Amino acid sequence: MSIENNKELVRNFYDLLEEENYNAVAELCHPEFLFFFQVDNPIQGAEGFVASEKANFDAFKGFTMRIHEIIAENDNVVAYIIFEGVHNSKTIYGIEPSGNRVRFSLLMFLTIKDGKIYEKRAHFDLDDIKRQLMR
Repeated sequence: MSIENNKELVRNFYDLLEEENYNAVAELCHPEFLFFFQVDNPIQGAEGFVASEKANFDAFKGFTMRIHEIIAENDNVVAYIIFEGVHNSKTIYGIEPSGNRVRFSLLMFLTIKDGKIYEKRAHFDLDDIKRQLMR
């Protein structure tokens, strides 16, 4: 795939996540998909990834997750994303729904293989998110 196609794949992936269209998200994942929530503990497969994301997003019904910058080279795509939502639906990180609005940035590093997302590495400040949930 071209660099522009890779960028479009990643844009589509995050649009579908924001829509909570998890079946379509899974279709964009390579059969050997790996999700690194933290550096050394990958979740293998689209099913595990979707379950992990759904567990997080269910706490923020109506959230937005917008790409503000996207950079690609070869089969690698980096996306700078801002997540915004209200903690309104379920317990997350042991914190009951607070009604607090959270806003935080994420830096995602994705690798494309065979026209699908093969690997996704997430980088964000979990302590900042927890502080916003508990204020």
